[in-house]
Amino acid sequence: MKIARFSHDDTISYGIVDEDEHELVVLKADPLFAGFDPTGERVPLSAVKLLAPVIPRSKIVAVGKNYHEHAAEMGGEAPAEPLLFLKPNTSVIGPGDAIVLPPQSEQVEHEGELAVVIGRIARNVREEDAEDVIFGYTIANDVTARDLQRRDGQWTRAKGFDTFCPLGPVIETDVDFAAGTIETRVGNDVRQQGRLADLVHSVPAIVAYASSVFTLLPGDVILTGTPAGVGPLVDGDSVEVTVSGIGTLQNPVRAAVQ
Repeated sequence: MKIARFSHDDTISYGIVDEDEHELVVLKADPLFAGFDPTGERVPLSAVKLLAPVIPRSKIVAVGKNYHEHAAEMGGEAPAEPLLFLKPNTSVIGPGDAIVLPPQSEQVEHEGELAVVIGRIARNVREEDAEDVIFGYTIANDVTARDLQRRDGQWTRAKGFDTFCPLGPVIETDVDFAAGTIETRVGNDVRQQGRLADLVHSVPAIVAYASSVFTLLPGDVILTGTPAGVGPLVDGDSVEVTVSGIGTLQNPVRAAVQ
């Protein structure tokens, strides 16, 4: 099931994408907190603006170097334990919104990723119970100011600029990890290709590990890591991240207005 957050007639609503992916079954409220209660209204998908499907109330947890080849291109090996860092919820934008290149950086790069949306309060979750606390999955772009990441030695500034966490286009409640793929394109150039099955640390392992450190709250988002092939974004680019079974997250890239 695909769930969307959207704007229509100056109102922000939630809906379920119908099987033909032509219409949205409008819900009365955010299904994360109110369940799947339809209003009886349907709106054409073509008539709405899709928004970031979730705005984390608390935090975005991200995992670094979670594909072996990406760890190698960054000059090391994949960590034995998940390498966690945080992005602020102010970095979130939705499909079609512009990634803004900050004037502080001369090397901003894309990192296409699968994202996990937490559906209930989770603390010290066992791997075998991780599915019980997951609401669904979406697509993320962990945009990174690579030069600032190297300069600072820690990642908060490099990962935390406004617009540096595009999410969308929808939340899918069921993902095929065995056959699932992820691809990032910039214009017509395929930059990244990977398989979800190749995550060094699996989604259940990440949820268990993260929840042993801090409580995960409904609406928290976990970014699971990016395949090899990260590369630069420049003013005028269009970047697309596709995850099979979920869809494509597209964002234009713009220089900051100074």
